[in-house]
Amino acid sequence: MTLSVYRETSHFPREELFGLTSQMRRCSASIAANIAEGCGRRGNAELHRFLQIALGSASELEYHLLLARDLQYLESSAYEKLNGAVEEIKKMLYSLARRADAERGRY
Repeated sequence: MTLSVYRETSHFPREELFGLTSQMRRCSASIAANIAEGCGRRGNAELHRFLQIALGSASELEYHLLLARDLQYLESSAYEKLNGAVEEIKKMLYSLARRADAERGRY
C-alpha cells in the first residue's frame, strides 16, 4: 500500500510536496514501521502499543485519502483502491492487537 501511495502522490501538484504529499507518504510508511518496531520489542504489551500507533496512522491516511479525492488530486478509482487497502489493513491490525492483548501475560 505504501508503494501505491508513493506512486499516486507523485502526480499531486508540486505545491503539495511539503503538504499533503508528504503527510500521506509519512503516515503510510509509519503503519508498517510501527508494526516492525512493535515486533522487535519484548513482549505483547509493547507490540500492542505499537499496533495502536499503526492504527492511528492508518486512520490518518484514511482522512488524507479522502481529502486528496475531494481536492481532485486522486481519481475515484485510485481512492477506492487505496481506501479499500487501508480498511483491510485496519481490520488486520485490530485482529492482531486483540490477539496480542489476549496473550500479554504469556511472555
